[in-house]
Amino acid sequence: MKGSPVDVTLDPDTAHPKLILSEDGKQVIFGDVWQDLAYNPERFDTCVSVLGKEGFSSGRFYYDVQVKGKTRWTIGVARESINRKGKITVSPENGYRTLWLRNGEYKALSGPSVPLSLREKPQKVGVFVDYEEGHVSFYIGNHT
Repeated sequence: MKGSPVDVTLDPDTAHPKLILSEDGKQVIFGDVWQDLAYNPERFDTCVSVLGKEGFSSGRFYYDVQVKGKTRWTIGVARESINRKGKITVSPENGYRTLWLRNGEYKALSGPSVPLSLREKPQKVGVFVDYEEGHVSFYIGNHT
């Protein structure tokens, strides 16, 4: 698989009010308080999520996300047209291709969720997208 590495910057205009982004937009943490942010139609209001600023409409690309020491996360790609208001069901039918960690369990959400058995806790997750073929692949890494 070949693709270009992309440098993803998180978009503060889409970030749920409990998410705190680093100044450079490269890191996010879940905060204890609801931030008083201006209304933005692009912002998630109930689903605790944030999107990358970059959008893609062609090609092959990949990016890595550091997850070492994290106890809960969701990583993947989403269509630009996804719903960001109210209750959201994260599924391919709704425009999401994701991998997640919840309650110590890893799952791929590719239709019905698929539990994953990993020998080690991942330190990073790679996401590879082939836009033309419509493929999204996840790679688990145990080296930083």
